Formats: sequence, C-alpha cells, structure tokens
Amino acid sequence: MPDNELKNNDELKCKNMKSLQVVNLLVCMTSLLFGYHNFIQHVHNIIQRFRESGTISVRKGQGRKTILDARDLRALRRHCITYRNAAVMEITTWAQEYFQKTLSVNTIHRAIRRRRIKLYRSKKKPYLNMIQERRRFLWAKAHLKWTVAKWKTVLWSDQSKFEVLFGKLGRHVIRTKEDKDNPSRYQRSVQKPASLMAAVMMQDSVYEVQKLLIVEEETLLTDTDRKVGDRRLCQWNVEQRDSDHSEEMDRMKTEKEELEVQLQQWAERSQALRKEEVGVEQERRRIQQDEKRIRKERERMQRKLHLSQLNSTNRQRSLSIIPLDK
Repeated sequence: MPDNELKNNDELKCKNMKSLQVVNLLVCMTSLLFGYHNFIQHVHNIIQRFRESGTISVRKGQGRKTILDARDLRALRRHCITYRNAAVMEITTWAQEYFQKTLSVNTIHRAIRRRRIKLYRSKKKPYLNMIQERRRFLWAKAHLKWTVAKWKTVLWSDQSKFEVLFGKLGRHVIRTKEDKDNPSRYQRSVQKPASLMAAVMMQDSVYEVQKLLIVEEETLLTDTDRKVGDRRLCQWNVEQRDSDHSEEMDRMKTEKEELEVQLQQWAERSQALRKEEVGVEQERRRIQQDEKRIRKERERMQRKLHLSQLNSTNRQRSLSIIPLDK
C-alpha cells in the first residue's frame, strides 16, 4: 500500500478512537445521572427506531391539535394590523366567517398574543357599539322633557377611562391610575340656582340677608381706606338687591295665591262631580229595583193565568161526563 493511504487510515483510526472515547465518556456521565437501566433502554429504543424507519428523530408530541394553524395566524395578524381599532368581539366574528370554524373570544385573544400583537387600549373614550348606542337613544327618548342644565348633570358610564384586563377570573374593567379618584370625573347631580336659595333666606328674615351681604362685601375688600365709600356702595347694593328680592317675593306670592285659587276651584269642582256621581248611582240602583219588581209581577201574573186556564179545562171535562144511572 502507498504511504498516503496508510497515513489516511491511521488518521481515521485515531478519529474513531477519539469519538469512541467521547461517546464512552458521555455514556458514563448519563448513566451516572439518569441510571444505567433507563439509559440502556433509551438507546435500545433509538436503535430499534432507526432500523424500522431509517431515522432517529423522535415522534410528534401528543395532545390536541390547535384550531388555528400557522397560515391562519398569519391571516389573523394581517387583519389585526389592517383594522387596528377593531374590538376583540369584532375580530372574533370576522375570524368565524373567514376560517369557517367555531372560535371563542379567548381563542382569538390567545392567538393575538401569540403573534406578538397587543390589544388596543383606549385612553380617551372607548368606541361605542350598537348596544350602547341603542341604550343611549332609548334613555334619551324617555327623558325628552329635560332641560339643557339638567342634561349637563348626566355622566355617562362609558365616558370614564378604563382598561380591560384578561385573566383566569375573566375580564375586569378598571380605571387607569391617572384617572383614579380624579375630581373632574365626578359631576354634581343637582344644581340649585343661587336666586332660589336667596329667596328662601329672604322669606325667613330680611335682616339676616342684609347682614350676610354686608359681611360678604367687607371680606372682598382689601383696601382699608375705601371702607367708608365701599360701605355706602354696599348699602346701596343691598337696598337694590332687597328691592329686587321683594319684587321676586311679590311675584312668587301672587303665583302662590293664583295656585291656591285654582286648587280651591278644582276641589269644588271635584266635590260637585262626586255628588253628581252619587246621584247617578242612586238613580241606577232605583231603576234596577223597579225592573226587578216588574219582572216578579209579570212572572206572578203569568203563573196566575196558567192556573186559571188549567181550572177552566178541568171544569169543562167534568161537565162533559154523563152519569149512567140516570
């Protein structure tokens, strides 16, 4: 044999020896870690699988197959990127129609998270669906008589900022950290005008109102040198306000008197109508009693007539009989 071939054979033998030494070392280490019997069984299974199929790759993992495959996930990702403002429910309905499969909201949510896409979280106002718009319309239709001032006191429940969290316990709608306990999110439910409150106080005592107005004007003044002139101006303002309040009180008194007169008239009319109803009821009862009495009299006369007819027929029969002895 030539020298080159001998050298190549020696090199191959050296490589094989080194590979065998590495394999023996790995066998010893794995046998020490996992046990000799389990390792031998595992090697035996790999060799048998290689003889049967020609490969040493392990079989496919067991378990239920996923509903959406890789192609479906790519289509879902494209749809989510195209329609960024769509809700999870809308994406679910589209997926059911597109893939022709029964899919739930949780399945679509897991698929979205699997494709490295986050759900859209509204920081201002959420998009209203058809059910919320319908409820708003019906509620507004039932309250058409409200004024503009009363409508301003309404705070819609879907106007507050919120986040939808997904977890084992279901979906939770919570407010964001910056929106929690925010005073701007709370509105007054009742708004009373100041004139009405002043009128009520004026009805109690005029002197107390004047005193309160003077004290209010004094507290608003900052310059001590202008107290005298401002006091006169304050008194003039108080007198003007008193005159305005007195006119308002007179108007309210006249309206109250008119309402009392109307109530009195309504009470008299209702009493007269009640008396008329009582008279009509008595007349109806009297007519019913007369009809009942006439009906009984008619029945009595019919019975009497029937008896008289029977008596007459019996008398005729008795007269028609001739005795044989004569």
